[in-house]
Amino acid sequence: MRDYELTGQGTIKILLVDDQPLLRMGFRLILEGEDDLTVVGEASDGAEAVRLVEELQPDVVLMDVRMPAMDGIEATRRISAAGADARVIILTTFDLDEYAFSGLQAGASAFLLKDVAPAELVHAVRVVASGDAVVAPRITQRLLETYVRGGHTPGITPARRDPLLDELTPRETEILTTIAEGLSNAEIAHKFFLSEATVKTHVRRILSKLQLRDRVQVVVYAYETGLVVPSNPDY
Repeated sequence: MRDYELTGQGTIKILLVDDQPLLRMGFRLILEGEDDLTVVGEASDGAEAVRLVEELQPDVVLMDVRMPAMDGIEATRRISAAGADARVIILTTFDLDEYAFSGLQAGASAFLLKDVAPAELVHAVRVVASGDAVVAPRITQRLLETYVRGGHTPGITPARRDPLLDELTPRETEILTTIAEGLSNAEIAHKFFLSEATVKTHVRRILSKLQLRDRVQVVVYAYETGLVVPSNPDY
């Protein structure tokens, strides 16, 4: 996994994936206005995106959902399954969108609204490249609650306990649960009377032991394995 500090050091390579040339052009103009960001390629459908990720080795992929040939969800799933270092940001229309849910489930690290402000887009790319989550775990939890309970999207069915959970220490298991509940590092630190630095260390170890990419994937994992279940029917 590539490591970036959010200080402008290093160049972050980006692949733009959207079937609308004007949208790709707009994103390119915004991103390439930053010294530490460079657009290394563009794709107009998911199949081309999968091929270019392997060829160009981008750090971040901005992925539209609805495209011909192969949609963004399937492309994200294939990129994730291939073990690529690229982190995918799903571009969606609504923050509680079924496609955003499916994208996170397929392996995306975040989702953004298509009408995102330029400064927010740039910040999101940098944060995702650094290995952190753009979308707050709490929002991810809300998204999952909505679709797990509503039954709009099949796929999350509590599975048998993952043997990898046995690799966690009792403290790491506690912290895993709080991440899945949407708590920030600061909130976790306050809850367990720990420093934020200690919490960050625990989070890194949890991600490594469970073979997860980021905090957003922790939330998805917690629902998929039945570690966390929807608890409020009136959510």
